[in-house]
Amino acid sequence: MIRRTLGLGVAAATFASVASFSAQAETVKIAFIDPLSGGFAATGQNGLKQYKFMADKLNADGGTQFEVIGFDNKISPKESLIQLKRVIADGIQYVAQGNSSGVANALTDAIKKHNKRNPDKRVLFLNYSAVDPKLTNEKCNFWHFRFDANADMKMNALTDVIAEDKGMKKIYLLGQNYSFGKAVAAAAVRFLGEKRPDLKIVGNELHPIGKVKDFTPYVAKIKASGAQALITGNWGGDMLNLANAINSSGLKLPTYTYYAAADGITKAIGKGGVGSVRLVGQGQTNPPGTDEWDATLKAFKAKYPDGDFTQTRIATVMRMLKRSMKEAGSTKPIKVAAAMEGMEHTTLWGDVVKMRSSDHQLQMPVRIFAHSDKGIQHDLDNSGFGLVNESTVTMQEASTPTTCKMKRPS
Repeated sequence: MIRRTLGLGVAAATFASVASFSAQAETVKIAFIDPLSGGFAATGQNGLKQYKFMADKLNADGGTQFEVIGFDNKISPKESLIQLKRVIADGIQYVAQGNSSGVANALTDAIKKHNKRNPDKRVLFLNYSAVDPKLTNEKCNFWHFRFDANADMKMNALTDVIAEDKGMKKIYLLGQNYSFGKAVAAAAVRFLGEKRPDLKIVGNELHPIGKVKDFTPYVAKIKASGAQALITGNWGGDMLNLANAINSSGLKLPTYTYYAAADGITKAIGKGGVGSVRLVGQGQTNPPGTDEWDATLKAFKAKYPDGDFTQTRIATVMRMLKRSMKEAGSTKPIKVAAAMEGMEHTTLWGDVVKMRSSDHQLQMPVRIFAHSDKGIQHDLDNSGFGLVNESTVTMQEASTPTTCKMKRPS
């Protein structure tokens, strides 16, 4: 297996060669391919700031230096492939992307094909937020690493909470009509069927991604259905517009979400979401978990007063990447990938995570957060509201099986 072969090579490397690698302080460019314009620009622009911030933080420690360069994909798989060609032509060998899974599916296929044809110009795909389970199951490949919990892992945690409410009898599913939205809906149907077969799904609707400006008609359907709760995977502009419609309608019901926070969303939810809006994710912000994470969040806010370090997994991507390069004694993607496989890592907020070798899906504790204005040390959108840790699912409990049959390069 490649990991064993490369591991022996790194172990046999002389101290002088490793020291030389560190001393050279090679600059590694990372292409950030995400929406930087249009309806989802707020999500992409904030993500780019977080990557650049972490690059600066790690660069200050010495050793390998990072430069993060933004490429606007306009949330289009076709445009993303055009940008990927530019990235490869520029000699960049590391790609970071997370929004959306439709884009991630296109990129992982293209990078896999490119690497097979161009072994001297290989590219490593660092997926920080695209959570379609297929990416680490039937479509898994050696060149793709995911640092976010996939949609099944998150829904498994959410439905545990929902299942505990024995008074709930009717629930509505609403999501975006593309691979991720479909994965969320399928996972909800499956896990609710297993845990609460008595609970009736009174609506299972998908809407065009990025096309709906007024969600009032959808909220009216939710009201009319008699649903006692809502599950949605909406993110970015679609979550913001949905939050505005829910508040305008006066609808007050438990809402279980994946990405209902920051980029204007927390401010839009406001007081109306206290006690009703919950989000599944990773990280630990209120409380911050460690003094270092607390200081990191404050430093980011000082640099970007209108932004928030919300995508905590970006910190993990960058820190694991730098550590992998140091352990491999190289910045070559194949050696870095081999070093990252199976790696256990302690996050800035204190969680221990592990990159599963079999499918390159990061294993991690998954948390349920409540939208609140109590116990907030780090609010979002400068609104006074933020996410408070409500419960934690351990790494072992959050793990789901994989069907991945990883083929490693020789």
